[in-house]
Amino acid sequence: MKTPLTLCFLMFSLPVWAGMPVQSHAEIRLKVSEFVQEQTQAMPGKVSLKVDGIDPRIVLPACPGFEVFLPQGTQLSGKTNVGVRCKDSWSLFVPVQIKITLTMLIASHPLQQGQTLTATDISTQSGEVSQPGILTDPAQALGKILKYSLGSGQILKQDMLRAPWSVTQGQMVKLRVRMEGFFVTSEGKALNNAAEGQPVQVRTASGQVIGGTAGADGAVEVKP
Repeated sequence: MKTPLTLCFLMFSLPVWAGMPVQSHAEIRLKVSEFVQEQTQAMPGKVSLKVDGIDPRIVLPACPGFEVFLPQGTQLSGKTNVGVRCKDSWSLFVPVQIKITLTMLIASHPLQQGQTLTATDISTQSGEVSQPGILTDPAQALGKILKYSLGSGQILKQDMLRAPWSVTQGQMVKLRVRMEGFFVTSEGKALNNAAEGQPVQVRTASGQVIGGTAGADGAVEVKP
């Protein structure tokens, strides 16, 4: 991230720019602040940000239509960098510090791997979000299965949970093929676990393996 700043300093501090209008650092920082506020306004919780200063040695030619953008792979949380560029002229990255404070879900007591979460297993606490995927709504966790054991007070994240299986490996399941106006059904043995809406492989009595989608009722929907 330091390279663009170095290039800008080398290019735009040369005498060739002497006497030409220069780009205001304050204006750049203001536009970066407005951009980040716009990009984070839909985020839950309270968002606060600080746009760091730009090296005063960097002198840029004035650019009325410069663009603020988010570099590929950049997340708007914690310490990050926001890009600013002037078409066919210059570009740089401006450091930004973003803090998101919200009410998050935590384990109310020690929880075991494979446990189905109920209301008594979940509490809330207010704090700064320092990682993605943190859960904020009890509906995101209730009825879900824990992939890992958790200690009391540990923050709940999306990747810690899975939906309950509607089909389990080795289970005899009903295969349901939807035709125009009617269903054709048969039976087979599930070859993998699957939650509602997930793909599942089924071996029929003839030995044929058919792929389908697990339904909420434990049946497997097969496309004709």
